[in-house]
Amino acid sequence: MGAADKIQYPQTRKVDQVDVLHGVNVADPYRWLEDANSAETAEWVRAQNKVTKPYLDSLTERSPIFTKLSEVYNYERYSAVSRSGDRYFWSRHDGRQDRAVLYVSNSLASEGEVLLDPNKFADKTLSLSGTSKRKDGKVMAYMLQKAGSDWMEVAFMDIDTKRELPDRLKWVKFSGMAWSEDGTGIYYNRYDEPSEKTRLQDSNVNQKSYFHKLGTPQAEDKLIFFRESEKNWMYYAFETEDGKYLMLHIGKGSDRNDAWFYRKVKGDKWVELLPKFDADYDYIGSEGTRLFFRTSLDAERGRVIEIDLTKPEKPNWKTLIPQSTDPLSGVSYFTGQFVAEYKKDARTVVKLFDGTGKPTGEVKLPGMGVAAGFSGRQDDTETFYTFTSYTFPASVYRFDLKTHQSTLFKQPKVPVDLSQYKTEQVFYNSKDGTRVPMFLTMRKDAKRDGNNAVLLYGYGGFNLPATPAYSPKWITWLEMGGMIAHPALRGGGEYGREWHLAGTKSRKQNVFDDFIAAAEHLVKEKYTQPKKIAISGGSNGGLLVAAVMLQRPELFGAAAPAVGVLDMLRFHKFTIGWGWQSDYGSPDNPEDFKAIYAYSPYHNVKSGVAYPPTIVTTADHDDRVVPAHSFKFISTLQSAQMGESPVLIRIQTEAGHGAGKPQSMEIDEGADVMAFLAHHVGLKPVFKASAK
Repeated sequence: MGAADKIQYPQTRKVDQVDVLHGVNVADPYRWLEDANSAETAEWVRAQNKVTKPYLDSLTERSPIFTKLSEVYNYERYSAVSRSGDRYFWSRHDGRQDRAVLYVSNSLASEGEVLLDPNKFADKTLSLSGTSKRKDGKVMAYMLQKAGSDWMEVAFMDIDTKRELPDRLKWVKFSGMAWSEDGTGIYYNRYDEPSEKTRLQDSNVNQKSYFHKLGTPQAEDKLIFFRESEKNWMYYAFETEDGKYLMLHIGKGSDRNDAWFYRKVKGDKWVELLPKFDADYDYIGSEGTRLFFRTSLDAERGRVIEIDLTKPEKPNWKTLIPQSTDPLSGVSYFTGQFVAEYKKDARTVVKLFDGTGKPTGEVKLPGMGVAAGFSGRQDDTETFYTFTSYTFPASVYRFDLKTHQSTLFKQPKVPVDLSQYKTEQVFYNSKDGTRVPMFLTMRKDAKRDGNNAVLLYGYGGFNLPATPAYSPKWITWLEMGGMIAHPALRGGGEYGREWHLAGTKSRKQNVFDDFIAAAEHLVKEKYTQPKKIAISGGSNGGLLVAAVMLQRPELFGAAAPAVGVLDMLRFHKFTIGWGWQSDYGSPDNPEDFKAIYAYSPYHNVKSGVAYPPTIVTTADHDDRVVPAHSFKFISTLQSAQMGESPVLIRIQTEAGHGAGKPQSMEIDEGADVMAFLAHHVGLKPVFKASAK
């Protein structure tokens, strides 16, 4: 089937399912697609892919884009470095592998030796999701992720011998791993064993915090904390570095407000230190009974406080670093000094303070971008960070905590001449007059003649900031002569707590208005025109893309909602969806329902409207945003679409929400989506010779 041929979509069966919600009759004709285990759903998936794959394969843009993506992904890259004991650890990807390889070395001057290579796992769907090294650097706990699912299994390795230890921890999800200071085991979280049939859909509640003693079976793990009356509490337990106190962080899904309990490591009586869930409190470090937290309490942009456990009442708290004009996004503590990361118009500024909060300087960064890292133990004299921007691939730096000097550790060499591109930051007004920042990346010789093919990308939620980052996919779009636009929408974390809250619950429409205003600004300022704007976003960003293409179909030339939250009346009924009610509100609440129903993509598709060409993407093992969201939305869209613009769904097998996806799968999916978008906004994949 050619791209120009009229598409015959599969006939998706409708059922007479009507829910009465707060007095409103809400039809749900595709409810049956929520059953991921049914033979009928499996056949529907095959039928959709049977239509989508030939269409994508027929696009003349796909082959050159696939070739270019394969080339642009082929560069050596490194993670930030961590140190445990006398050993350094980092991940390296040689540019051709499916997954990065974990290395270990006794010296930064060494190339290191392979500690763990996920590419050699017998099960090719397994990926390495996270590691935790004992403080002496001799034993490592690591998480294994299968087919992109959020369910993890924890394994252990003797680093001296590189021998896998027999310990295995199952049914781990949304969990950190923290070694006890005596090195005898780790603190972690798990759920009760789920039904094998429905484990990718069942609601994730009643998490429990455990301690696993190395060398013992999981059945003997000690329950650290569980409160039966609070099924939505989620935990992270760890010891202070002096080994005196066991700290317990308590969160409720994605809600930024949290609580902290503590007890003596050798005790069993919990003290409710911060029990009110009245703000966010990020633990930074401690000195004896003095604990340091970054908090938004009485400081929406964040401040650093000290709480002394001998007099923990709020009147006795000390502010060490007061609130600034810029949001304080992260703080690290190394004996006697704080390293504080601020977001200034969505880019990073790193400031230094002594133990009393007195400013002592800044970390000089290479440019306008994002720095991340600065982790380590409190007595470290060095730390590491990465820096990246749209045209600066993530490079790794060592920061000397005594001299405050940065030295480059690893900088990738990419097969692209990045000097031909520039990034600008512009500001525009949203519908209600709110000033919104947006990064624009393009060729230096780009003209403002209304003809640039723009990839407009957004997220706008869960306090996550839209920050500059290097992306092979975006570089490929630039190499074709296109332009990248990345606005910092409300709902994100660019300007502090109020900016986040301004895009939540009844104010969620602000996020969509900000994104629509970004497109209108690009047209008004003659960067582009509607038919040349492709919009893209994933997860909460998939919701964004679907909502705005329905609200303003004439404003966009193509749309790519990925793994989106699209049925806003049932999102809270699957896996961790209940935790998103802090951002979206609850469909069970009459006032929240009114706002949610007004924009829920599945419920706002209108018959007889010419929606822009759309490629929905999801995966069969996505247990973060279950694929039923995408299944139901595309069924409705295909039934309603007027005209011949294609509305397709691409369903990846053996993959999840995104994490753990092998590079080959990323390239293949990227080629499909980018070819679709490029084809429909008229961007021709004519590439210049690669940089050597």
